[in-house]
Amino acid sequence: MTGAPRPPYAWAAGATAAVFALYASTLAPTTAFWDTSEYIATSHILGIPHPPGNPLFVLLGRTWELLLAPLGLPVAVRINLFSAAMSAAAHGLWFLVVHELLGGVVSERRQRLLGAAAAVVISATAFTVWNQSNVNEKVYTVSLFTVALLTWLALRWRAGVRSGGGDRLLVLVAFILALSVGNHLMAFLAAPALAVFVFTVRPASLLRPRLYGWGVLAVLVGLSVHLFLPLRSALHPTINEAEPTCESTAAAMLSVATWGQAGCDDLSAALRREQYDKPPLLPRQAPLTMQVANFVQYLDWQWSRSVQGENPLLALGRLPFTLLFLMLCAVGLAAVARHDRQAALYGIVLLATLTAGLVVYLNFKYGYSFATPGNDRTLNEVRERDYFFLIGFSVFGLWAGVGLCALWQRLAARLRSTRAAAPVLLVALVPGVLNAPWAERSGDYAARDWAYNLLMSVEPYGVLFTNGDNDTFPLWYLQEVEGLRRDVIVVVTSYLNTPWYARQIRDLSRPCGPGEDPDSTPTRIVCQRPYDPSRGPAAYVAPGTPADPTRVLIELPQPIRAPSGPVLDLDDATIDGVTSPEGYFRLDRARSINLGAARANLPADMIVLPWHQLAMAIIARSLGDRPVYFASSGTALHTLGLEDQVVRQGLAYRLVGAGVDSLPGVHRVADDRVAPVTGRRVDVGRTATLVDRVFVHRGGIPDAWAFWPDRPSAGIPNYYAWAYAALTQAALEGGDAASFARWRERLLAWQTLGR
Repeated sequence: MTGAPRPPYAWAAGATAAVFALYASTLAPTTAFWDTSEYIATSHILGIPHPPGNPLFVLLGRTWELLLAPLGLPVAVRINLFSAAMSAAAHGLWFLVVHELLGGVVSERRQRLLGAAAAVVISATAFTVWNQSNVNEKVYTVSLFTVALLTWLALRWRAGVRSGGGDRLLVLVAFILALSVGNHLMAFLAAPALAVFVFTVRPASLLRPRLYGWGVLAVLVGLSVHLFLPLRSALHPTINEAEPTCESTAAAMLSVATWGQAGCDDLSAALRREQYDKPPLLPRQAPLTMQVANFVQYLDWQWSRSVQGENPLLALGRLPFTLLFLMLCAVGLAAVARHDRQAALYGIVLLATLTAGLVVYLNFKYGYSFATPGNDRTLNEVRERDYFFLIGFSVFGLWAGVGLCALWQRLAARLRSTRAAAPVLLVALVPGVLNAPWAERSGDYAARDWAYNLLMSVEPYGVLFTNGDNDTFPLWYLQEVEGLRRDVIVVVTSYLNTPWYARQIRDLSRPCGPGEDPDSTPTRIVCQRPYDPSRGPAAYVAPGTPADPTRVLIELPQPIRAPSGPVLDLDDATIDGVTSPEGYFRLDRARSINLGAARANLPADMIVLPWHQLAMAIIARSLGDRPVYFASSGTALHTLGLEDQVVRQGLAYRLVGAGVDSLPGVHRVADDRVAPVTGRRVDVGRTATLVDRVFVHRGGIPDAWAFWPDRPSAGIPNYYAWAYAALTQAALEGGDAASFARWRERLLAWQTLGR
């Protein structure tokens, strides 16, 4: 409208700064569990994360890291600050949005500013929003910023239309929507609300051919960010998931433009996330009622996460807060609808898409915390999935803030004083107070130190079989970002079902030829990376190495030598054959397979997957040339029937084979009740040295931690507990009372944290 006041950009900048300060003050000081390490590492090395590859995020993350480099902050802190900055900037935009929405709710500018501030506080301190903004666990804070930006641009477009302006901003909206797909499809969920908004404001805009022409061009330009994937993948970065290469730029662009329906196969498969086999909308993976209940559980966390009860799903103590903020949300929508139906309808459609629409589309299994038929854990999600609803929870908070402002106005009318009624705005502080113990991450070094402790359990040039995100991604972070223990070949068993990963493991472990130096291009796969004992506070060293009072040195009984060959000695054609559909078969009888010094024992009727075959090939090729280890969760170990041929060393099991009992210093656990937890054999000397002198536990873990904040990763403290249980059992069976008491105290501390 002509003469309309200028939006309060300075106040919005202040809101951005305040939210950023909150997130920075509770920021994770290093990496964290789940996808955090993967995204930090791929941003740092310009690698390719899991499909669909998130090229925009990788490019933005690397740019941000370089911009902050002069500050001297650790890489992980810089990338975590990127997440905080994106979320804070989103809330600056939300401030502008709410300020405009309040135009018909309150009359005074000061009240609109306070109302917008209250809405931002509620949104920014909603549990999932806060918890995902002070660490770069996911890409969704960029999506949050994108949706906030699109919303503000939509309001600016409407203001321009009312003053006789054109539709140029709609072309920009189309470009941002397409570009945002390079971060994640999440931001594209704003499209239905935007379409409804345009239709209700000026439907004639949807009938302009010229607008569509420019819009299509803008979309193609935005989507072109995906060309980063095949271009970078062809350079063989050390993290190159799905290896989305293309034979030509034209084929790559066709894949992008059709979103994987045509073009080059590898890129198309990555864009479609073929690797993950996303379920269709029907049949439901869990009853729709349970999926809705799972969403309600997550919504219930947002305003008072620290209030607990007997029922972990829905604490009665949280219920009053949940009902209060839902009521405020409804009041806010109703208040805006009375004077601005277009904006209210936009908000309703956006909120419905980001909540109910996502519940239907995502088709989750039973929530992680939910009971399942027959207590079958395979029917549960592997972790809590509240982060998928992050933007929806942020929008809930905004509407609750609008409702709080409307309530303030009503109360002020009764009291005949806005100042007397102003204390009601303190309700906006409730989520911040009640979510802080669970949302803040300062002092949390658990994931980084877990990676260090696991890698240091492995001797130089070892092969380490891992199982999933939390015993893999933090190791990638430590190797690719901090440059520690790059000599260890980390083999993720689930990825071995794919040909691209098997090839990468083979090439990464290939002995270096003349003139080849993997350190000259550390972000790319060249050849076997060397063991560097000078890196880190502890090291494995050759016999006779002089003592170093500043470091912990573990002397090995033999010299350290580089391996003579790769871990996998198969050509591309053989790997492709093993990982093809024909590579799956069922055993007609039990088999014992010779792997050199060890034997795999496979039961009858077992379905042999590609990873089983490739893992056995790696073991057969590596034993005698490299140490072979399994992460202490041991899934692969038991699947291959190797559990009686290993010895515990710290957090890992070393595969020895038939001669395991002849090794010096090995204690054989006699108690069959504890052996499944401790491992049947433990190298007492090595394990004691590792847990006593090598392992690091910053942030006071486990003693200073009142609880483990992420229940799905509570296996981590239990893995430590198992190492101490092995030492405790060895001391008990060996009659060492002093050691028994010491190890048992540590065992109980870790067990308590892991419950």
